[in-house]
Amino acid sequence: QVQLVESGGGLVQPGGSLRLSCVASGFTLDYYAIGWFRQAPGKEREGVSCISRSDGITNYVDSVKGRFTISRDNAKNTVYLQMNSLKPEDTAVYYCATMASATYCNTRQALYWGQGTQVTVSS
Repeated sequence: QVQLVESGGGLVQPGGSLRLSCVASGFTLDYYAIGWFRQAPGKEREGVSCISRSDGITNYVDSVKGRFTISRDNAKNTVYLQMNSLKPEDTAVYYCATMASATYCNTRQALYWGQGTQVTVSS
């Protein structure tokens, strides 16, 4: 019944931008912190950015600091990931997940996962 659906991925040139959306249903989004994760072929899934339940505290992996911005609109049950200055290294399937806390932005904190959306950065 709890569902998370990601959208907004696609093909973009290096230096371009995308905004990913994660829409929740079956629960009130503000019950949970939310994380964005990504997994490239042959690599482990890693935490990209996490946001706290309601006070706006955020965490980012070092490789995306200054380029990505996470935000949430609890009234719309939606979390966003604005991605600017994209690099080929950002290519991956991006997932959102509910989390127990935004303090530790890793997969061990995740409970419910979305299906993922593909982001490809290439010229």
